[in-house]
Amino acid sequence: MKSKKIVILGTGGTIAGTAADAGDSLGYTAAQVGIEQLVAALPALAATGCELLSEQVAQIDSKDMDVAIWHALARRVAHWLAQDEVQGVVITHGTDTLEETAFFLQAVLDPAKPVVLTCAMRPATALAPDGPQNVLDAVAVASQAGARGVAAVCAGVIHGAMDVQKVHTYRLDAFSSGDAGPLGYVEAGRLRLLRNWPSAPVLNGVLAIKNIAFDAIHRPWPRVEIVMNHAGADGRAVRALAADGVQGLVVAGTGNGTLHHALEAALLQAQTQGVRVVRATRCLEGRVLPHAGDVFADSQGLSPVKARVALMLALMDPA
Repeated sequence: MKSKKIVILGTGGTIAGTAADAGDSLGYTAAQVGIEQLVAALPALAATGCELLSEQVAQIDSKDMDVAIWHALARRVAHWLAQDEVQGVVITHGTDTLEETAFFLQAVLDPAKPVVLTCAMRPATALAPDGPQNVLDAVAVASQAGARGVAAVCAGVIHGAMDVQKVHTYRLDAFSSGDAGPLGYVEAGRLRLLRNWPSAPVLNGVLAIKNIAFDAIHRPWPRVEIVMNHAGADGRAVRALAADGVQGLVVAGTGNGTLHHALEAALLQAQTQGVRVVRATRCLEGRVLPHAGDVFADSQGLSPVKARVALMLALMDPA
C-alpha cells in the first residue's frame, strides 16, 4: 500500500525565524531557516506514515506578502494537488497575513483536497518553539481522509479560510474564527471536527476569477485600499486615493458598517467617479447586515482585509 504524500511549501515567517538569544521571542528575524531544514528538524514527522516532499516558494516576513507571491503560491499548490498521489498540501506562513493568503487560496482554487496553512508565534531558535507542533498538527489535518478546502492550524485549533483572523499580538493561540467557531481541534495527532470542511465562498466575481487567476500576474492587479471609520473621520484620505487612481475601496465601518457623514460623502463621490466601494465592519465578530436603501455593497461577512482580496478578484473578472 502506497503511503500518502504530503507536500510542505515554505514561505518564511516567524516559524522560520531566528534570534541571537534563545530567550528572545520579539527581537528575532523572520524567514531565516529553509523549509528543508525545518522539516529535517522534526523526526516525529516520520511517525505520521506520510511521505513528505518540501519546496521553498518564498522566504519572507509575511508582513511583506504581495500578489506576486500569492500568484506563485497558488500555482504551486494547484500543481501539487493535481498529482493523484498527493493527499494534501501544508504551507508554512507568517502569522501577520496568514488570513489573507488563506482566503485568497480558497477563493481561487476551491481545492477538493486539504490545503493547510500553519505558523508560529515564536522563532525556531526559541527555548520552547511552537512551530514544530503546529507543523505536526497541520500534517495530521492534511492527511485526514475526507479533508478538503483551505484551513489554518495554530495551537491545536483548526480554522476555516473564511473565518480565521489573527486576534492577538503575541499569545501562542493567536487566531480566532469569531462567532463562526473553529472547524475543530487536533488532539494528540487526531482530529475532532465540529463542523464541515470549508468550501469556496459564494461571492460575486470571486469564483469566476479561477479561470484567469494564473495569468493575472502578467498584468497589474487592481489597486484596492482600506479606509476606516472612526470618530471625526473625514473624506480627505478617500479623495486622495481616488485622485491617485485607486480602483476599489473597502471601508471598515463602525458597528453594522456605520460611517461618519463626511467619510460617507467622500465615498459616495468616489463611487460616482467609478471607484468600487465595499462596506465591512471593524468589529471582530458579527457581519454587516444589509438593508433596503444601502448605497454601498456589503462585504458579505468578510473582514476588511478579506473583503479587499475579494474586491481585487472581482475587479479582475472580465464579466
